[in-house]
Amino acid sequence: MQKPKLLVLASTYPASTGDGTPQFVRDLATVVARSYETTVLVPSVPGGAPREMDGALDVRRFRYFPRRWEDLADGAILENLRRRKSRWAQVLPLVLAEVLAIRQAVRAVKPDVIHVHWLIPQGLAARIAAPKVPKIVTTLGGDVYGLRDVVSRSLIRGVLKNADAVTTMNTEMRDRLVGLGADPAVTSVLPMGADVESIRLLAAESERHVGRILFVGRLVEKKGLSVLLEALRLLDEPRYDLHIVGDGPLRSQLTMESSGLPVRFLGALGREALSAEYGAATIAVFPSIPASSGDQDGLPVSLLEAMSAGCAVVASDLPGLRDAVEDGLSGLLSATGSPEQLAGTLRRLLSDPQLCAQLGRAAAIRAESFSVDAIGGRYVALLDEVRARTKSKMTGLLAPS
Repeated sequence: MQKPKLLVLASTYPASTGDGTPQFVRDLATVVARSYETTVLVPSVPGGAPREMDGALDVRRFRYFPRRWEDLADGAILENLRRRKSRWAQVLPLVLAEVLAIRQAVRAVKPDVIHVHWLIPQGLAARIAAPKVPKIVTTLGGDVYGLRDVVSRSLIRGVLKNADAVTTMNTEMRDRLVGLGADPAVTSVLPMGADVESIRLLAAESERHVGRILFVGRLVEKKGLSVLLEALRLLDEPRYDLHIVGDGPLRSQLTMESSGLPVRFLGALGREALSAEYGAATIAVFPSIPASSGDQDGLPVSLLEAMSAGCAVVASDLPGLRDAVEDGLSGLLSATGSPEQLAGTLRRLLSDPQLCAQLGRAAAIRAESFSVDAIGGRYVALLDEVRARTKSKMTGLLAPS
């Protein structure tokens, strides 16, 4: 039997395996491709082929700006705009090029359904280019929290009203979306999954380092690394070190803030090297905070990966993060933006290896419910549901009165 066809739209996708770009869209699409013939359409990035087969995924990349300056989608779009104002010149070309690319893909692929990652720009482009194709729209945080101006909110409302289903990372985000006009009957909490099995197997090859603390995330305000560095200065523990995985616009500033501390900046790492870091760490810290722009994390996939590797996880007490980390059971929650409380939590873990091991074991079990296989199965069920609703609606319209 021929599989139904799915078109996936996103702006974050690896140019090549192991290049350090977050793989959550790729991981989910790979699972869904077991049930759907899947085409992935993403903006061009340096090093990415215009078209390639990535396993079962037909990946197509569209150009949107002269190659010399084409870098808006190389990383997080919102952060790239904040870092360099001149990149605003790429915004309209990106949207227009994506509209044309979606139209071409719809004609060529004839998808039964489209899975849109991010309300802006993908949701907007899909609404313009393929208004009649059934859509699932997934928002991961930045577009809900970070886009608060009147124009963006108006565009988001239009995207939500054109969606046949909406998924998001946590209950608080769902409430915001419903407030913006999403239909509560088709809006659900369904986060991205982590490749639990691969991370666990790769991490098991590393030996835990006593006192090793790990931070994984882009070096941007909302990730809260400044809070962690300030907390470390309050510690009186003589034996610890911090490894920082990730890159971003604040690297130089954060490097200066870490002066005199036992800290190593490792940059962005591919899956194997990142898994080795998870396996070597005793504690993984996710000190997320609301950024001054309003942006904040929904549910970082790196948090789920650290849990799957058996790290003792410390996370900020924010929506989404607290959905994954059961305080005192599968990790510890710390007051958002409080270096003092974070230092106290770290001090407790560094002095109690047994507690670290206990929390790590529980975290690994807890991560199973967030595995990409489990989450992917739920997305397949939702895709099937949207297709069935659309078919029923069309049957009703065509039935004789």
